Amino acid sequence: MSSNPTSPIKRRVSQQSIIEWAGQVVTVGGDAPVRVQSMTNTDTADAIATAIQVKELAKAGSEIVRITVDNPAAAAAVPAIREQLDKMDVYVPLVGDFHYNGHTLLNDYPDCAQALSKYRINPGNVGQGAKRDMQFSQMIEMACRYKKPIRIGVNWGSLDQDLLAKLLDQNAVSATPKELNQVMAEALIQSALQSAQRAQELGLPSNQITLSCKVSNVQDLISVYRDLAVRCDYPLHLGLTEAGIGSKGIVASTAALSVLLQEGIGDTIRISLTPEPGAPRENEVIVAQEILQTMGLRHFTPMVIACPGCGRTTSTYFQELASRIQSYLRHQMPIWKKNHPGVESMNVAVMGCIVNGPGESKHANIGISLPGTGESPAAPVFVDGVKVKTLRGDKIAEEFQLIVDEYVKNTYQNKVSG
Repeated sequence: MSSNPTSPIKRRVSQQSIIEWAGQVVTVGGDAPVRVQSMTNTDTADAIATAIQVKELAKAGSEIVRITVDNPAAAAAVPAIREQLDKMDVYVPLVGDFHYNGHTLLNDYPDCAQALSKYRINPGNVGQGAKRDMQFSQMIEMACRYKKPIRIGVNWGSLDQDLLAKLLDQNAVSATPKELNQVMAEALIQSALQSAQRAQELGLPSNQITLSCKVSNVQDLISVYRDLAVRCDYPLHLGLTEAGIGSKGIVASTAALSVLLQEGIGDTIRISLTPEPGAPRENEVIVAQEILQTMGLRHFTPMVIACPGCGRTTSTYFQELASRIQSYLRHQMPIWKKNHPGVESMNVAVMGCIVNGPGESKHANIGISLPGTGESPAAPVFVDGVKVKTLRGDKIAEEFQLIVDEYVKNTYQNKVSG
């Protein structure tokens, strides 16, 4: 691995899967960027509420959205959800999340099977005993009939118990028995790989299969995916199965996924945050984007660099300005993305005193160094490393925002002729 910390991360070689709807194609794996995925938490039977949440998730930047399809009412609502989204010009691909009765729902509701762009199948929940193979086969046959890709998603909490029991029996008589968590990890991987092989035997092309093996523990997740990555070339979907609420969920997801992404492992990611009361669902999309952007893997929106504040800072003004600018940048992105390509790579620095303020501001595309304790009440502004203006008075925020607007307009000009 290169010692240069800014060198591109070498991605694991994988096949490329295609997910699409109405001409919008989302590639996964191969040379595609790491994709951001999310999932609704509405009652899918409520088509309007679900379509609205899908729209918000897509607007926030989710490139793939998964919806629960767990009963006849939900399956019947899927075409209506798709229709509502199409009317709103939201063509994000929908993934149907199936457990237990997916074979029945896909068979009984062909419009649902067609309206979805992808099926998620958990091999631990497709049936028991002889029914497992039959019901799994029925779902794969539907995927082949409607030309839909699938994700085989194995979860620690719903592992194939027959496979686990078999591996535990083998381990018990082994000369070098493994720890229980190692046996369970092997069961996860074998369940995913055997299911993928069976899907191919049933006629599904290998490049239409994505795998995931989710657990809740950070170290276990890293270990499982490292092993899985060298045993197949399917695209891999990353995520802790239950990350948690608030900062715990963000930290756990970042800790696990950053290690794997740094090693080139992972083609789609989802941050499974438990929403705090009243918190918007799209927060999980923003966290996923920020992980990828801070690692230099993708750019989604201009980044704001701000100091944490200390005894040298006179007030919370720089914090308020940083928050205001960050919200403004994200709010402007839907417009800027169309008219100013490349703006998503811009960096803006909002600093609170002279110690690091001017230096950090010079390293950003645009930076402002606000006065700290005992400093002159002036805020120098730097553009591409050059001091261009000093702001004073009670309109600093408004004037700085105008400077940002002007920089975007002049630097990221629309290259699309028309």
